[in-house]
Amino acid sequence: MLERALSTPVLSVNWRAAARIRHGHVWVYRSDLVGHDQVAPGSLVRVQDEAGKYLGTALYSSSSQIAVRMLSGERLEPAGLVELLRQRLLAAIAYRERIVRDSDACRLVFSESDGLPGLIVDRYNDILSFQVLTQAMDRDDIRAAVLQTLLEALRPAAVVERVDPRIRRLEHLLPREEGLCHGERTNTIIAMNGVRFQLHALAGQKTGAFLDQRENYAAAAQFARGEALDMFCYQGGFSLHLARVCSHVTAVDSSRPALEIAEQNEKLNAGEHGGREIEWIEANGFDLLKDYATAGRQYDTIVLDPPAFARSRKALPTALRGYKELNLRALKMLRPGGALVTCSCSFHVGEEDFLEMLRSAAFDARQSPKIIARRGQAKDHPVLLAIPETAYLKCVILTV
Repeated sequence: MLERALSTPVLSVNWRAAARIRHGHVWVYRSDLVGHDQVAPGSLVRVQDEAGKYLGTALYSSSSQIAVRMLSGERLEPAGLVELLRQRLLAAIAYRERIVRDSDACRLVFSESDGLPGLIVDRYNDILSFQVLTQAMDRDDIRAAVLQTLLEALRPAAVVERVDPRIRRLEHLLPREEGLCHGERTNTIIAMNGVRFQLHALAGQKTGAFLDQRENYAAAAQFARGEALDMFCYQGGFSLHLARVCSHVTAVDSSRPALEIAEQNEKLNAGEHGGREIEWIEANGFDLLKDYATAGRQYDTIVLDPPAFARSRKALPTALRGYKELNLRALKMLRPGGALVTCSCSFHVGEEDFLEMLRSAAFDARQSPKIIARRGQAKDHPVLLAIPETAYLKCVILTV
């Protein structure tokens, strides 16, 4: 367990960080700290500007470039920290109860967006999955309070912890094995928009499923028709929604394990597709799309939901070239009146960057598509107005 001083340390920040805090942002980069003494990892700290004016209370990381994550503009005492986090966790749960519809799976806690920096909690029917990303949230007292609150508020059959070893190394956290924290079950079935999915809580990417696309799955089905091509289909989120309204769906992914689960998901929903089968193909998305375009294949609906291409700002030009290649080919392969559902989950690709890339692709494809919808992540992944980093997912639906 990390040792922390009994008194609350005080950190001074430069004018740049002070201005960001006063405008509602919650991050202070290490380079914006002004000469501070040693502070224990994960400590509650008080933050002031260079003139000594109080700015608020925050959580400190000794290793991250984001050294300080603001919690409140009020003067919090260490003894009250756990109760504050517990109340915020309950508020996050209550918010999802108000806004999540047609699903028993959602994100219950989205880190800074819920005032709980470094904590992710997802609900998959009767199983909860959580992930800890910061030194403060990894403290024994905070971990215990989070688990107890989840058990009391939701009474899940099981709680599992997912671990990102890279993040734990960067945060200088002790290695930890992922696994069950409560109960015995790790498998369940979830439903999104009436479509059922197998959920293996200790497998797959992130904490198990791409819940942020849940509302976009339903939006895509609203405009889909005819023959559909779903690129980077993973476990079939878009494909299974399209199969309800399209005459034929071809779904492509490079991961054999993901496709195997997708086929299980198809069987779960077999009665909903009118006997139509989804064609699952294991392939590199770029290569297959190029081959299909060269062969002159045409579709009425195409979905592009690739993994994040830009992990940093430096990678943005390369990422945009990749997005343009995919979207250019897809636009050329659409039949008149067809729909393109195109996504980017790269935070570093801003919405305007993405739209400009689409304009360039459409020009080269000699198309003049209409925008049917500009969408983002599902509402259980709240976007804070003062923190643009909380908005990362772009989903644009076009018709030609």
